[in-house]
Amino acid sequence: MIPAPRPFFGRVTSFDAQRGLGTVTDAAGSTLDFHATAILDGSRQIEPGTDVSFVVVPGHRGRYEASGLTHHLPA
Repeated sequence: MIPAPRPFFGRVTSFDAQRGLGTVTDAAGSTLDFHATAILDGSRQIEPGTDVSFVVVPGHRGRYEASGLTHHLPA
């Protein structure tokens, strides 16, 4: 998965609140890491299984990550 200006849609597959790290998996099965600061509502908390929209940005160590996570209600 490469960065794109459009949003992607997926589901939070894991989230460790103590570390502030999680993963999100898109509809195609690609998994990206994210940090709690990438959750746009400011809560720094999100439950696994939550449907989200997000953008893909360059991250640490040359890997892409999810950013701008927002709750998304599926159509």
